[in-house]
Amino acid sequence: MTSLEIGFLLIGLLVGCVLFGMHIAYALLGVAFLGIWWIRGSIDLSFRMLELTAYSGISDYLFATIPLFVLMGLLVSVSNVGRDTFEVAEVLLKRVLCGLGVATVAANTVFAAVTGVSIASAAVFTRVAVPEMTRHGYKASFSAGTVAGSSVLGMLIPPSLLLIIYGVLAEVSIGSMFIAGILPGMMLALGFVLMLMTLASLAPGFVFSDPQAAKSRRIDAEAGPHLTGGEILLKLVPIVLLIVLVLGGLYTGFFTPTEAGGVGAFGALLIAIGRRSLNRRKLWQVMKQTGTVSVSILLLLIAASFYSRMLSIAGLPNAIQSLVVDSGFGHWGFIMLYVAIVFLMGMILDSTSILLIVVPIAAPIAEGLGFDLFHFGIITVIAVEIGLLTPPFGISVFTVHNTLNDPGTSVESIFLATMPFILVMLLVLGIVIVAPTTATLFLR
Repeated sequence: MTSLEIGFLLIGLLVGCVLFGMHIAYALLGVAFLGIWWIRGSIDLSFRMLELTAYSGISDYLFATIPLFVLMGLLVSVSNVGRDTFEVAEVLLKRVLCGLGVATVAANTVFAAVTGVSIASAAVFTRVAVPEMTRHGYKASFSAGTVAGSSVLGMLIPPSLLLIIYGVLAEVSIGSMFIAGILPGMMLALGFVLMLMTLASLAPGFVFSDPQAAKSRRIDAEAGPHLTGGEILLKLVPIVLLIVLVLGGLYTGFFTPTEAGGVGAFGALLIAIGRRSLNRRKLWQVMKQTGTVSVSILLLLIAASFYSRMLSIAGLPNAIQSLVVDSGFGHWGFIMLYVAIVFLMGMILDSTSILLIVVPIAAPIAEGLGFDLFHFGIITVIAVEIGLLTPPFGISVFTVHNTLNDPGTSVESIFLATMPFILVMLLVLGIVIVAPTTATLFLR
């Protein structure tokens, strides 16, 4: 067998291992180790490559970004910032049609700007937004679907762990990836808001338990707490200052991504202490969870780097690029095929696994076909986000369903309620594909 044939066979083996339940990191390491041994005929070379990868894979100062942003997100979560943000949005938007749904999207957008983890957003707002929306006449399934659908903003609005992972795998600037995600993230949030208002107007039976009450617009006008201007400022100022400090410093070039993560984590710590929401037990839990999440991600990145080296030895990226060019697919054919593959993988794999498998192969091909890698990264992340909502895996939907723990709300009904969000995401994805400036506008 040629090296190329072995490479394709090993990709199939990798997907098979993951589908049969093997952890993605072990699958990547095992397949890469076997591949180098098979192609070069030397187990010593496999061990040597593994040793070099384990050392160089995460030795860069840049990788401190991951634990720092994870720590910042967890500290913000325990500070009840998500709840306060939703309450403020609820008060400000309650007279808008589908106001509580719009408030959920708005709060998720703000929360995403300091956490970067969709699952955290889904868990927080399931506890905060779903009971409130249900209490004021929204269908429970629609409320849960709104939380699940809007939670994916955490993957695109910076800082985002997926953008960090893509930046590492594609070897592009993480700070620039953050900047590239701003406009597409805002487009998604605005698209969600317009979609919710349209649904509430044209299909109230899909949104409300009592469509007649919705038509009279009494539901949202009476919703939520009554906050004074001072109370609104007190709830919003800490989180707004943190966002301005971290993202403002990052985008102006005053901070590197790593420094921004450190400043953000310190700022989140001050907020948690100021709100008296952090005791010794919670601090220990936050530190332990930060370590667990960070080590898991760093191990995955080592495994992905090892896997990428195996693919290079097999000559797979160059071979696939030649195949795409010779087949006549060209620029557009490649991106359509790539997005379709990511969609299919999103139905059975989690977002990080998809990035680790496809980016080492696809990024060099995309660059060879003339794609800007920042633009290609945003396309990739949006396509992966859609997989968070599509059955049968739909990790955001299952997170909401498990957190809600309501026997009366089936997971199927939540999947159905997320369909409008998926349509909006497909529309935004199409716009980003045909208009690269949506991702690169602020990079010029």
